Amino acid sequence: MSTLTAYRRRLTDRARDLPPLAVDAAIAAACWSIMVFQASIDDLLTWWMPVAALANALPLIWRRRYPFTVTVVTGIGTMWLAMAELLGHLPAAQLVATYTFAALCPPVLRLTAVALSAVALALSILVPDDEVLNLGLQGIAFSVAYALGVSARARRSRIAMLEERARRLAGQREAAAARERTRIAREMHDIIAHSMSMIAIQAEAGPVVVRSDPGKAEEVFDTISATARESLAQLRRVLGVLRTDEAATGPPPDLDGLPALIAGFRHSGLDVTLAIGGEARRVPADLGATAYRIVQESLTNTVKHAGAASATVRLEWAGSALRLEICDDGPGEASAGPVDELGRGRAERAGHGPESPAGHGLIGMRERVAAADGELTAGPGDGGVGFRVTASLPLP
Repeated sequence: MSTLTAYRRRLTDRARDLPPLAVDAAIAAACWSIMVFQASIDDLLTWWMPVAALANALPLIWRRRYPFTVTVVTGIGTMWLAMAELLGHLPAAQLVATYTFAALCPPVLRLTAVALSAVALALSILVPDDEVLNLGLQGIAFSVAYALGVSARARRSRIAMLEERARRLAGQREAAAARERTRIAREMHDIIAHSMSMIAIQAEAGPVVVRSDPGKAEEVFDTISATARESLAQLRRVLGVLRTDEAATGPPPDLDGLPALIAGFRHSGLDVTLAIGGEARRVPADLGATAYRIVQESLTNTVKHAGAASATVRLEWAGSALRLEICDDGPGEASAGPVDELGRGRAERAGHGPESPAGHGLIGMRERVAAADGELTAGPGDGGVGFRVTASLPLP
């Protein structure tokens, strides 16, 4: 049975590869041959009967493009052949036209045709008794042709629906893949920017510490090693998503990791103060990771670009939102002037502008906050001193 099914599928696939016009021309030729053969069996064959049968079957070549017109023209030709007593028991061309009509024409026309067929059936009582059997056979044949056409139409509609669903699912998969690529890019940027900045600062300070305080040098190198190991572990977790469908090897960063994050910045020489207000609540993992990355990226930019000695991180649980504020005491607009000779403000000169490397970090923060339906602002602090990043993340 499976072999027969496979063979039928191969034939169907080959038939689909043929030009539709050639297939319809072959069907028209077959119908012409059937009508001539029936006429010869029933002693109805005359010299001009093949010509009339050709005129009846020829419109089938255009049955796909003009199904209703071809059905009407073929029907008129079939009626003429019947009245001329040149038609066999089964009008092959009209049966094919009926199948095409049911398969391709809109429902309104199909219902109209069914109504007319019912009227014709009612009038069949006027047919002489010796023609009742022939009329019954033709009625059955037309009913089967019509049912096959309706079935083909339903099958095509189902296939079209499945193809549309497949296209929609493919689009959803592509969108999900794009979102995942963007998420991974943000994660890698945050991890690498933070870790490389910390390692660079500690490495630059190493020679100075060795000369001034050799006992503290070991602590500096321990910080470099710990930062590198932690960053490698986070990169493995992020990149592991690309290699396997299984869950990541570790949990994503969240608010519980803020004290350790801030301790790392303190080791790098930045005096960071963490202030928490309100009653803490449990937040989804993605929201916690967003808040963590905002703090991490803001403090990384402060260390890399602002020349600040201290920074403050404020986390406030305010009703339906989690509010973050990260500010530093860098030079700011007050001391550095509003613009330089290139027309850049302090945010761009200090590395926070859109054209600077850190500007990509700001873009990433904005994208993270937008994905959480929150709001983010970044700009000079009060009085133009320092730089401040604020974010408001709605809580579920």
